[in-house]
Amino acid sequence: MMDIPGLYNYWIVIVLMMTGFYVVIARGNLVKKIVGLNIFQTSVFILYITMGKVEGGTAPIVVEGADVIYSNPLPHVLILTAIVVGIATTALGLALIVRIKEAYGTVEEDEIFAKDESA
Repeated sequence: MMDIPGLYNYWIVIVLMMTGFYVVIARGNLVKKIVGLNIFQTSVFILYITMGKVEGGTAPIVVEGADVIYSNPLPHVLILTAIVVGIATTALGLALIVRIKEAYGTVEEDEIFAKDESA
């Protein structure tokens, strides 16, 4: 049975995930919400990469006469794709925040709602 310190990657994932979730829920600043979403997203990346690693596994290169365990490269490839999509969505979110700042003069959620209701 694995001991608790052996699962440090999972503890890091939990801490990052809860930190990102807290920032998204507790903060009213839209830029801080984007940062919180990125922290949350990073924790998911680490989780998938951790689960995709096979202990004692090597790259999936077939060699004759070798009895080795191969690591599946698919989770790592999917995470690379997810990183690219994450960067694109972050850029889009920040561009929208810039437009909101131009329209409302603020990036605070409460002030935006107040200006929207008064108009």
